Amino acid sequence: MQILLANAKIMFDKVEREPWSEPQFQSVADKLAMEMATLDIAELQSQLDCSRKIAAENWQRYQHFFTARKRPALMAYNGQAYKHLRAATLSDDALRFAQSHLWITCFLYGLMRPMDAIVPYRMEHTVSLTSTNCKPINQYWRDKLTDVLIASVKADDRTLVHLSTEEYEHLFDWQRVCREVKVVHPLFYVRQKDGSLKMQAVWAKSCRGAMVRYILEGRITCPADLQGFSYEGFTFSPRLGEEAYPHFVRENEKD
Repeated sequence: MQILLANAKIMFDKVEREPWSEPQFQSVADKLAMEMATLDIAELQSQLDCSRKIAAENWQRYQHFFTARKRPALMAYNGQAYKHLRAATLSDDALRFAQSHLWITCFLYGLMRPMDAIVPYRMEHTVSLTSTNCKPINQYWRDKLTDVLIASVKADDRTLVHLSTEEYEHLFDWQRVCREVKVVHPLFYVRQKDGSLKMQAVWAKSCRGAMVRYILEGRITCPADLQGFSYEGFTFSPRLGEEAYPHFVRENEKD
């Protein structure tokens, strides 16, 4: 069973743990970063669709891309999912399991294993560079990543647990991925007072991170075992969804 998790925009400046491996597409990331380093702050602000402050911070990052201290990818991010994954507290056994079963999606590095060495950066799917043949970067990655992802899933048990987000599906020929391997996409809902179900972004991100931790700590290799996951009131609802889309629901407290 392979797992897909999205990266996060917020990154730690310092991480004490040393990485174990190099990203498979490090040379591609180097080429993209080299061109990003030639852009001025205004150009970065436009390409990254961010504030001038964030653009200036990332201008500095790209200037030092090849000399900055590297840190493990899984411990470099501080977005909502990663706060609930709490990677820094995982055991070495869980991390070794992760290294063989978890992929992190990313617009700069493509696909990473959790202990791959990376540096702080910011990259968006809409960035278009000479290096990408003037295509948006997610389209540029598609031909490079689809075969790698499918091959890794087939070499395992042909099952992919999709805990990334829809935005990152565009890094791949997603229709082909779904045709060639079994994709299990857990969904997280909060029940409203009127009985309807609503997906709330913050809770969905939190649960994705917590589920990754649950898989890694339990060395889970069978999708059916995901049904045992519970977190902050979210539990498996057997009457909802289907095998490919297991539903986890948090019941709202009644007044």
